[in-house]
Amino acid sequence: MSGETYHDKAEAFAAGLMLQAAWPILLVVAALMAAPIIGLVAAPQTTPVAVAWLVAAASAVATLALSALLAFDALLFRLMASHASEAGGGAAVDDLLARMRLKPTAAGGRTLDQRITGTRHLLVEQRIAFALFALASFVAAFL
Repeated sequence: MSGETYHDKAEAFAAGLMLQAAWPILLVVAALMAAPIIGLVAAPQTTPVAVAWLVAAASAVATLALSALLAFDALLFRLMASHASEAGGGAAVDDLLARMRLKPTAAGGRTLDQRITGTRHLLVEQRIAFALFALASFVAAFL
């Protein structure tokens, strides 16, 4: 991949990733702020409603944690894009992760496309957690 194409692709992915990390955080926080109001209006706390609230709370925590991971990944992609070559950017990311003791030093660096594929798996997990949160919140509020 040429230097300019690599830089543009990494920077564009980082910008989109930051957006994908931010909107679920905002929606979860807004829903959690509205939860006491909905809880007062909702039917008395029966067992299914209590279970739905617990599932909503657990999936809210999972959504927030995955969003934080995606924001961190976006910063890593920005770091990668700040280097002149894909190999140099990948080495910088791998070195940073090794110094933070988050990942052992890799023998062979991964390409930008491999890193993007791995991050897209996190995106899918975040969306599943958010969908579970939305469904459980809806059930708890209107059951």
